[in-house]
Amino acid sequence: MKKSTAFLFCFLLLKISICTAQVKLIKRILANDSDTSRRTSIIALPAAAYSQETGLEFGGLSIISFYTDKLDTTTRSSTINGIVTFTTKKQSNFVVKPDIWTSGNKYHFAGTLRYKKFPFDFYGVGSKTLQSQKDPIEQRLIVVSAEAERKITNGLYAGFNAGFENYEYSDKQSGGVFDSDGYHLQSSGKVLYLGTSIILDTRNAVNYTTSGNYLRLNYSYAPNFFGSDNFTGSLIKADYRNFRSLNEKMVLGFQSTFQGLYGKKLPFYLLPQLGNDQIMRGYYTGRYRDQNLVTAHAELRYRFVKRFAAAAFGGTGTVFKNNDFRFSDLKPNYGAGIRYFADPGRGLTLRMDYAVGEKRPGEPRQTGFYLALAEAF
Repeated sequence: MKKSTAFLFCFLLLKISICTAQVKLIKRILANDSDTSRRTSIIALPAAAYSQETGLEFGGLSIISFYTDKLDTTTRSSTINGIVTFTTKKQSNFVVKPDIWTSGNKYHFAGTLRYKKFPFDFYGVGSKTLQSQKDPIEQRLIVVSAEAERKITNGLYAGFNAGFENYEYSDKQSGGVFDSDGYHLQSSGKVLYLGTSIILDTRNAVNYTTSGNYLRLNYSYAPNFFGSDNFTGSLIKADYRNFRSLNEKMVLGFQSTFQGLYGKKLPFYLLPQLGNDQIMRGYYTGRYRDQNLVTAHAELRYRFVKRFAAAAFGGTGTVFKNNDFRFSDLKPNYGAGIRYFADPGRGLTLRMDYAVGEKRPGEPRQTGFYLALAEAF
């Protein structure tokens, strides 16, 4: 066989192999079959982004799903989420979030391990901060938290939580709002807190819920453990969710949240913040922050085939000081997105959302695009 003929034969063989692999991949992506073996599932995706502040950002995100009891079909699926990214300007972000359900859902454990050395934009405190106040800040953040809950009776849980957070900041441009704002701004701080929770959970699933209710009330206290100007006081959180199936393919979900920080000195880095990929999508996280946060929004989900769904959402929310809530300060958010079910049987989704927020006078309308694993709520 001549070399040219052999080369052509090898090329055609390689081409056929690649095409066959692509066909198999497409079939796997679009397949409607569900994995009923309850074996461990791993989803990993690359991540890349670019901004002037960070340069090129690259890394990946993943979710591991498994069952602590493969024989008990009532046991909910457990997950471990992870994100690792680095930038060409020597910044990094590392997050691991386990969410574990034991056999029969008797115990529920969750936690966060986070290290973040990353810039962010500080706009000051309050619900009316301006785009022109943007002040770039470099932050170094360490968070370690854990939660443990035990079933008291069907749908009712009680538990404890504990956490440690360490913050360090450096102002990249002197003379900005970070220097002039008098809301107890400081370059570093530590907080250690202990808390207790009560949870009412009647959801039929934790990943892609189609019916049931969820209510979590949490109170945490930070004692004067570190002294100096470190925070001493209380944090209250409330999270209510309701899900209702309108038909076999359509689900309406509702969520309302509240957060409040109380103490003599309230550091800016602990103040509740409006906007992220889960609550009040469309707003830059931290554009608005204050002593209290309240939000309410609804999402309509339409699962038109087993592997894909569409969603439309809208809501409102704001931040405010104690005894200073005003309906006129409520901010809108609305948007839509697409869901790809990486694991249809367990409801594990890859979520793509585009959201729109308010338009303040003289500023462009606030918007956001989100690519994430799992539903917003």
